[in-house]
Amino acid sequence: MRISVFPKGQLDDLASGKMSVFDWIKLAAPLRCDGLELWSGMFPRPSLTLADRVAQALADAGQVMPMLCVSTDFTNPDAGQRQAEFDREVELIEFAHRISGPGVAVRVLSGQRHPGVSREQGLDWAASSIKALFPLARQLDVLLSLENHYKDGAWAYPEFAQKTDVFLDLLKLIGDEPNFGVQYDPSNAIVAGVDSADFLDLVVDRVITMQASDRFLEPGASLDDLRLQDGTLGYSPKLSHGVIGRGLNDYQRIFQTLAGHGYDGWISIEDGVNGMADLTESVKFLRQARETYFDGSTAVRVEPLEQRRQAAGLPSLALPSLALPGCGSAGSATSGPGEPRQGEPC
Repeated sequence: MRISVFPKGQLDDLASGKMSVFDWIKLAAPLRCDGLELWSGMFPRPSLTLADRVAQALADAGQVMPMLCVSTDFTNPDAGQRQAEFDREVELIEFAHRISGPGVAVRVLSGQRHPGVSREQGLDWAASSIKALFPLARQLDVLLSLENHYKDGAWAYPEFAQKTDVFLDLLKLIGDEPNFGVQYDPSNAIVAGVDSADFLDLVVDRVITMQASDRFLEPGASLDDLRLQDGTLGYSPKLSHGVIGRGLNDYQRIFQTLAGHGYDGWISIEDGVNGMADLTESVKFLRQARETYFDGSTAVRVEPLEQRRQAAGLPSLALPSLALPGCGSAGSATSGPGEPRQGEPC
């Protein structure tokens, strides 16, 4: 299992231009993790030249980009806007591949819960758009990760497929594709009104990437108090971010489930809203979890994904253990998406 970090606490500065992707790479360097998850909002105008600069900055910092976080609105009732969202995702898939090569994961979402869009119509639009990305994903050998999501900060409405039954219906419509899977976010399951470990049980064999965060109830609050009419919680001020492993998620059960189903992949830390000190503590927690639940492995191998790829005649995306210990150790050397596959010359 390899650990990356996502700039959750820096999104506003990155969106406004106050901070650049290169600033984030420098800021995260002292955490000495195995990789850095980047965000599409860092790249309003992606280009091959910019991708090469980012790749070089990551390499200079001893890092890789295993995941690119993108928010696709494929349920927009405006056909022109849906096409623009699709074109932007294509651009970012190519951009991510330029930075990290085969095996990099690019997030996809269903879209917003726009008023007037029926369940059937939204599912059809989202599934059709995601499936239309499959030829490019296959060509570049990029992974498309569908997250159980709540709401992008720039969106007016919550995620169309936020509720478990809608998410599962969308997975069924999309089908079993060897370059596609689930990006599991336990805290978003809580916000959707379900137990995060119970939700994992439903999708664990489709999980190809994971974001880790945690949620805390303010004193005197209960989940039932926060529950909305549709059963979800939303982002209540009484439900806050905090250090991973100290909140509502049952990470012991979550990690045992993942490991028991052959997941030894990337886990990206989504923390830091309360400052870098919290993010540092979350890194420590994930590093200890790696020792406890994943036998200290710094390899990347997602067994259900590997089986689907083998059945489709596609090469393995598994990566060997790092030559040096990973996150938190002195002199950590990283490798990941974009590195030579096992058996290939360096």
